[in-house]
Amino acid sequence: MSKADQIFIDMCRDILENGTSTEGEKVRPRWEDGTPAYTIKKFGVVNRYDLSQEFPAITLRRTAIKSATDEMLWIWQKKSNNIHDLHSHIWDEWADEDGSIGKAYGYQMGVKHSYKEGMMDQVDRVIYDLKNNPFSRRILTNLYVHQDLHEMNLYPCAYSVTFNVTQKKGEDALTLNAVLNQRSQDVLAANNWNVVQYAVLVHMLAQVCGMKPGELVHVIADAHIYDRHVPIIRELIERKPFEAPSFWLNPEVKDFYRFTRQDVRLDNYITGEQIKDIPVAI
Repeated sequence: MSKADQIFIDMCRDILENGTSTEGEKVRPRWEDGTPAYTIKKFGVVNRYDLSQEFPAITLRRTAIKSATDEMLWIWQKKSNNIHDLHSHIWDEWADEDGSIGKAYGYQMGVKHSYKEGMMDQVDRVIYDLKNNPFSRRILTNLYVHQDLHEMNLYPCAYSVTFNVTQKKGEDALTLNAVLNQRSQDVLAANNWNVVQYAVLVHMLAQVCGMKPGELVHVIADAHIYDRHVPIIRELIERKPFEAPSFWLNPEVKDFYRFTRQDVRLDNYITGEQIKDIPVAI
């Protein structure tokens, strides 16, 4: 069993057994038929993934690494807020007639700010500091910009990443670690998707900055399982897990802006049957 599988199983069991229900409360999300989408939730879930030991793709079901990477690059590399720049349709429900999701996600990454070194956006600043000030405790991004929330078609869920560099004893290369902060997460639909995305991001930034990938710490304020997902989750966590896959990142790419979704691959990725047609609350 991969460590990622064990983390996922333990988290889901904890939510189901010890979580609180929102049934009967005033909730925003609705199912396609208009029914309120209630959840069982846990507050303050923290999961740690050691990327130096394994790549955290669960094997209970397949996580589409190229599609997950594509969405991450859409935000972090293309800095786009338009679904026409994506190769999937996961954002279609929140886009306007022009394909825009408003001043959300990639839009915020592309806003340039004035520093003494010049004008840089958030991603460029992260890369600059990792290369020039690696032990800084100020290397982070933030998408939750209050002045623009009213112009976002969806408030950011995964909204902040804090990077922290360490040097392990006896090693010359520095180790890149990251904390992903998420205000809310649909555990079935998005948990491993987000974990895989940001594991790839840490690997990519580590490679272009001459570092090794270290820990990814995932902090979720509201980790929830929707009512219609409960039987799916119960079946999923009873499946037979497999060993973690091997992760391949194109070693030739040394510039973050040159990566594509084709530069990542999972080898020996054996998984359980994919779950199709998961109902999504909007």
